[in-house]
Amino acid sequence: MRSQSLEDGGAAPWRDQRLSPTERAEALLPKMTLEEKIAQLVGVWVGADASGEGVAPHQSDMISELPPWSTVIQYGLGQLTRPFGTAPVDPVFGARSLAASQAQIVAASRFGIPAQVHEECLTGFAAWRATVYPTPLSWGASFDPELVEAMADRIGRSMRAAGVHQGLAPVLDVTRDYRWGRTEETIGEDPYLVGTTGAAYVRGLERAGVVATLKHFAGYSASRGGRNLAPVPMGRRELADVILPPFEMALRLGGARSVMNSYAEIDGLPVAADRGLLTGLLRDEWGFTGTVVADYFAVRFLQTLHGVAGDPADAARLALRAGIDVELPTVDAFGGPLVEAARRGEVDEALIDCALRRVLIQKIELGLLDEGWQELPDDVASLRFDDEASQDIALRLARESVVLLRNTGVLPLTVGSRVALVGPVADDPMAMLGCYSFPNHVGVNHSEFGLGLDIPTLRDELARRVPLLTHEPGCAITGEDTSGIPAAVAAAADADVCVLAVGDRAGMFGRGTSGEGCDAVDLRLPGVQSDLVRAVLATGTPVVLVLMAGRPYALGPEFDGAAAVVQTFFLGQLGGQALAEVLTGAVDPSGRLPVSVPRDAGGLPSTYLAPPLGRRNKVSSVDPTPTYPFGHGLSYTTFEWSDATVVEPRKDPTAWPVDGEVRVRITVANTGERAATEVVQLYLHDPVAQTTRPVVRLIGYTRLPLAPGEAAHVTFGVPADVASFTGLTGQRIVEPGDVELRFGRSSGDAAAALPLRLVGTERQVGFERELLTSVRVEPLVAVPQSA
Repeated sequence: MRSQSLEDGGAAPWRDQRLSPTERAEALLPKMTLEEKIAQLVGVWVGADASGEGVAPHQSDMISELPPWSTVIQYGLGQLTRPFGTAPVDPVFGARSLAASQAQIVAASRFGIPAQVHEECLTGFAAWRATVYPTPLSWGASFDPELVEAMADRIGRSMRAAGVHQGLAPVLDVTRDYRWGRTEETIGEDPYLVGTTGAAYVRGLERAGVVATLKHFAGYSASRGGRNLAPVPMGRRELADVILPPFEMALRLGGARSVMNSYAEIDGLPVAADRGLLTGLLRDEWGFTGTVVADYFAVRFLQTLHGVAGDPADAARLALRAGIDVELPTVDAFGGPLVEAARRGEVDEALIDCALRRVLIQKIELGLLDEGWQELPDDVASLRFDDEASQDIALRLARESVVLLRNTGVLPLTVGSRVALVGPVADDPMAMLGCYSFPNHVGVNHSEFGLGLDIPTLRDELARRVPLLTHEPGCAITGEDTSGIPAAVAAAADADVCVLAVGDRAGMFGRGTSGEGCDAVDLRLPGVQSDLVRAVLATGTPVVLVLMAGRPYALGPEFDGAAAVVQTFFLGQLGGQALAEVLTGAVDPSGRLPVSVPRDAGGLPSTYLAPPLGRRNKVSSVDPTPTYPFGHGLSYTTFEWSDATVVEPRKDPTAWPVDGEVRVRITVANTGERAATEVVQLYLHDPVAQTTRPVVRLIGYTRLPLAPGEAAHVTFGVPADVASFTGLTGQRIVEPGDVELRFGRSSGDAAAALPLRLVGTERQVGFERELLTSVRVEPLVAVPQSA
């Protein structure tokens, strides 16, 4: 690493660690030419050479021909795009190749500035032979932010050890339409669940020294018809109350240092050109000081897809003005077109300096401009991306994410039963993996390398636990071939119980039934899987319906005959084991639905965050009531909820100051015969407000493990700020009036309700408001077990 400026021959102040990152960046910025400045605002998509000898620019269908590598880096380089996530490469060779590339970048530029390296990491480091964790919908189903934080820490450590500085995760889009292919990438349909879980992921990744990138800011998941990149017909109130809160939580409670723009257009304005959102709100109101990076090709999309820019230079001008600092994945509009536009005076160089300042500060924070920075980690020879500690977290999270929706007593499976395992996903390892896992995202194009991991299927794991197991796939995930259904029916008819596994296979842009660009026209199971379900149910054999999917599929009357229903959302590489353990009773199910399961496949999907007219009513013949509501989930034991009360304030327990906190408590007891975990949820009901409000919305929750006969007090401390919403003037307010706090087993099953009244004058709150409901658990003396 160069330690001196080539210009003055003296000590370079931008390498002086005694100065603040801002001071160091300000010392370097004026010395850079226009070309050197803009070179820091672009990435280049690279692919690691499996020989370990170097990294060369990667070409893809969406990337125009690039100049030679030496030309690309002659003025320096802002970012390297996915050196591990483009093709299978051995971890050690990949790290050495990346280091070789960094050495070339440092040597080529006057100031010796390394590139910032980013990778995808939504379900783990998206690299060959890296642990694949459950998808975000499974994180939401676990209701366990602490475990998600531990997972993110493991992901971040593996990335940083390989020389990666930035992760493109988490996804904080709140699910609005289950038909959207990227539903599997979302944490759920509730902003409080998404925000608390997403903030935990951010804390874990940032603690490991990796920059977390919040995406997709904002509105992407609310597209018309659930179609990818489709226009978003959303008002500013929905944006403020549903879409934005998770980003606020991840910034304030997680400390994220980067944000990625959404591809969406909101009310005709593409987010990549929306200065009001990316600068006015994000920076001026919220005080965000990190970097805004473009979603892949989003800058050029202003010209090619949105039609708001006339040429690449115009697209660059709009994006830069809006507040985008770095163009990803590769040099395009922020390259030659931006240089030429700045030379012509069409782009103010002050905008370039503003973006550059943020980029340099972040690189300095990462240590990239420190004396002694090394391209290659000292312990690279022992580099592993999949170890026992990571696998342990992946398995624990998978176990906690399995949701038992219905059970008439057939589960857990009885020892010695003859079990027929039927369904197209029962023996498919890829059915465990989300779209952004390396095997699905990249590995499908490199089948000669194999999966790179041991991914046992549900069949593999059930066979270890159920000696009398037969298997018939019945049909494929997609297609119209029903020729295998008779064999599946025969197997089910000859068994004591049938485990019927149906669902998705994740992919990209139509190559799967779930995933980016794999949107659905309705919520019927793909292919002929519904025919298979109907045929197997008709046998009369008790059926355990297992859904292994990236979205909730409609479970209408035709599925009511199932003796049990189990919902999972791509449980990761050890999902087969976790699911088999739950089915056989080795693990008690404790997952809860992060999304509702609809009853009607054809009606417009709607989430539980609906005002009264969005619920079942007498003015429409369409009943949107779900089969299973948000937050629903069963256990193999029983719980008793009792003694709901207001703990504070004591003087008038019903009076909740608009600038204060109320503390409410409930007692939960395990009245069954086995240890289990209940998920205690707290909902707010606001019956009269100046704008329509959801009938209920989640404002607190906790996982509560209890031994047989054990009980505990669960106390929630709710700041009045949590009850705020966007009022008539467009400002967020806490409004005086009657409200109700409901302790819920789900959003549709209230165990107790406490009427309260917010007292005082209307109060305006903003970004600095209280965001969290506190939770305190106090174990009690064991209660008598049920007979």
